[in-house]
Amino acid sequence: MVERLLLTGYRPHELGIFQETHQGIDVIKRALKEKLLPLIEEGLQWVIIGGQQGVEWWASDVVFELQAEYPIQLAIIMPFLEPHSRWQESKQQQFELLLSQADFVDATSRHPYQAPWQFIERDKFVVNHTDGALLVYDDEQVGGTQYIKKLIEEFKLQHEYPLWQITAFDLQEVAEQIEQEKWYDTF
Repeated sequence: MVERLLLTGYRPHELGIFQETHQGIDVIKRALKEKLLPLIEEGLQWVIIGGQQGVEWWASDVVFELQAEYPIQLAIIMPFLEPHSRWQESKQQQFELLLSQADFVDATSRHPYQAPWQFIERDKFVVNHTDGALLVYDDEQVGGTQYIKKLIEEFKLQHEYPLWQITAFDLQEVAEQIEQEKWYDTF
């Protein structure tokens, strides 16, 4: 049973999403919800993200929505302190709100950004302290998520660790399903 799930994926720019009103965000959220619901019903208690913009922020929205009906919690394990210090002010405010709504927040390094090793150490920590992972990632469209996927695949050689992926094909299916529902709603 997966009680603690690592969830990550693409950053917005890796998907060509530059506005919060982009319809692709709704598709990703719907796909995440469809993957999370069965896991929650099987005993999932925690979703763990790193606080990165994109899939992780959208996943937090899904978790907050699901909290109205299910006992699911959100943890944010950042690689270092103040990851948002160089972001635009509006993004900083969004992140502060996200932190305030999360059930648990911590960082694996007690310093602001120093070097890429902080990301590597955080990734090792969260893989070692979760029971499985869900990635919004397609091997055909390389992005930063490739590094944690590689770490997970190495970890799986020694441990039972389920890995689920939401691929471009999966997202296309969800998008078609949403369009079909809209079409039916017009009647």
